[in-house]
Amino acid sequence: MISNGKPHLDTVRKKVVEISGRDEQEVMVAACPYRICPLGAHIDHQGGVVTAMTINYGVLLGFVPSNGSEVLLHSGQFEGAIRFRVDDLQKPIDKPENINWGSYAKGAVSALQNSGYDLRKGIIGYISGVKGLDSSGLSSSAAVGIAYLLALEHVNDLVISPVDNIQLDKYIENKYLGLENGILDPSAILLSRYGYLTFMDCKTASPSYVCFSELNKSQQPQGQLPFKILLAFSGLQHNLPKKRGYNTRVSECKEAARALLHASGCEDTPNILCNVDPVVYETQKVIITFRSIFLSFSCHSNTIYSCSVYWKKIFPGELNTTFLK
Repeated sequence: MISNGKPHLDTVRKKVVEISGRDEQEVMVAACPYRICPLGAHIDHQGGVVTAMTINYGVLLGFVPSNGSEVLLHSGQFEGAIRFRVDDLQKPIDKPENINWGSYAKGAVSALQNSGYDLRKGIIGYISGVKGLDSSGLSSSAAVGIAYLLALEHVNDLVISPVDNIQLDKYIENKYLGLENGILDPSAILLSRYGYLTFMDCKTASPSYVCFSELNKSQQPQGQLPFKILLAFSGLQHNLPKKRGYNTRVSECKEAARALLHASGCEDTPNILCNVDPVVYETQKVIITFRSIFLSFSCHSNTIYSCSVYWKKIFPGELNTTFLK
């Protein structure tokens, strides 16, 4: 459960009442947590295995349905208002400098439009995260995108699975904003479970959950877990969609994969590093410029698998695997 605080939740509700003129009982709230990634955060776009947990801080989006197709949004972190219509055609952003806080709402509409969903109603909303934690590496952008998706789906009576919402959020980032990231962030937000460490195979989109034994749980006070995580924020913020260094790294990974796959006669295989056999790398590595990229990918993958074994030794329990279709 997100614990930004009841005063924060009350503020969000009251802001929606002020903006919309509706009764407070009509206000719905979409709560989307931030996430942490103990290992493997930057190999999801290469089909790697990553780990994640959500934390008890995140984004709150209070909203009511508008009377028509208009969307009206205010923010707790940014000034001004965002207005547009859900029946407007939302074109992808062509320049990173044109991205603003309202781009994620428009991206959510674009994702739903281009996936064939019928949007007739907009929302009147107020969105707020935790002060100082935007662009801090906790996936606040995915939390915002998913919050808008959930709100728009609710007012338009759309029932969309978490698996499909992962792909819709990926559309916002990849197609609308132009960031070539993978599925780690939306998967962590939509699939994580309380008290579990999530292992996500980004090639097969299959999560596994390492849980704690009942013995370890029983030794803890009610509602507490047998470990604590320290989150240290440097104070430096990094907005990935506006910084194209991330996309450059993804391109280097794809080029390294392409060269290795072609050298091994696998020209038709998608150019991502998870498709490269380590044996092929050892025999063909002389042909690629970015050797450190594959080594980093391989090291991350091996470390994560070792981590899963170690985690289960510390917290004996079952490894529950759910395969997504």
